Amino acid sequence: MNRIASIAVGALIAFMLASSMLFIVDQRQFAVVYALGEIKEVITEPGLKVKLPPPLQNAVLLDRRVQTLDSPESRPIFTAEKKSLVIDWLVKWRVAEPRQFIRNNGSDMRNVENRLSPIVQAAFNEEVTKRTVLAVLSTEREKVMNDVRKRLEDEAKQFGIEVVDVRIKRVDFSANITDSVYNRMKSERLRVANELRSTGGADAEKIKADADRQREVIVAEAYRDAQKIKGEGDAKASALYAEAFGRDPQFAQFYRQLEAYRSTFRNKSDVMVVDPSSDFFKAMRGSGAAGGAATSGPRK
Repeated sequence: MNRIASIAVGALIAFMLASSMLFIVDQRQFAVVYALGEIKEVITEPGLKVKLPPPLQNAVLLDRRVQTLDSPESRPIFTAEKKSLVIDWLVKWRVAEPRQFIRNNGSDMRNVENRLSPIVQAAFNEEVTKRTVLAVLSTEREKVMNDVRKRLEDEAKQFGIEVVDVRIKRVDFSANITDSVYNRMKSERLRVANELRSTGGADAEKIKADADRQREVIVAEAYRDAQKIKGEGDAKASALYAEAFGRDPQFAQFYRQLEAYRSTFRNKSDVMVVDPSSDFFKAMRGSGAAGGAATSGPRK
């Protein structure tokens, strides 16, 4: 029984010893083997590897793939025109010299990113301050990125890394300049709108005045034609009346008296104080006058 326990304990110790000596290097990784703080070997080929057990030797795995460093914060940069720009950038990098990388940054990728960010920002500051806004936005945008990458190449060697690419993601004006540009655009749009309103108001007044003039002309011409037609009608009516009344003057006189009565007694509420014996009521006093006038004609 004791022998079985001893075998089990020995097997366990052998397994633990073997597991501490064996490690796997992925094809996406570097392996750095060091002993007592001194780097002994850098393994670049993937596969199962062997080392001495800790604390004699330790292995650190580094990612050999391309890493991305984004701008941690957007700081304004002044151009040659003293315009403030905010630039968001990214840097593509990877570990090139594992020994140098471990010596300067340790095994944590974040250490090199924290040290590299201000260097990249300073490189952008130097390149942007030499150019105008138009150059940074369009004409020399590619050149700015290439110049920054060249500036970072020497700095990157100190960290044991290689800068693969530098890109500008976004270029914008700072908040105060953006507000001033917006307010200027707003004022310009308001000016154009007011100009269009005034032009439209002037055109409307012109059209209205022309319409009023045409209306006055049409009304005047219509009134002229109406008066002309009315005059012609009145002339024809007068001629007809004259011809009709000329045949019988007494009947014409009697007809005029009836028209006078119709005009006088138009409203029932009217009150008149007139002498009944006046000539105005001559036709109402009896048929004698009218009859005499009517019978006098035949006797002639």
